Amino acid sequence: MSRVMDNEARIKNAMYILMTIVNDTAIPRNIRRAAIEALNYLKDTKYTPGVRAANAIGALEQVSQDPNMSLNARTKIWQVISILETVKD
Repeated sequence: MSRVMDNEARIKNAMYILMTIVNDTAIPRNIRRAAIEALNYLKDTKYTPGVRAANAIGALEQVSQDPNMSLNARTKIWQVISILETVKD
């Protein structure tokens, strides 16, 4: 039971950081779009926390290599990925 709570807490933390990316108009649109996609994966409760995290990581890894991304946005994306990598079923 405690693992489920830990996973949900990590997912909520990742969602909070993703929301800061989505709401930052200085970040390019394609990166904000990927953050929205990752948020949608994390909100989809029909999957287990591990699957939701893996789907979100997949969406974020595609844009994490974008050369147009600011250092601030890249750091946030990597932070979210590292949080989500700790979510296990």
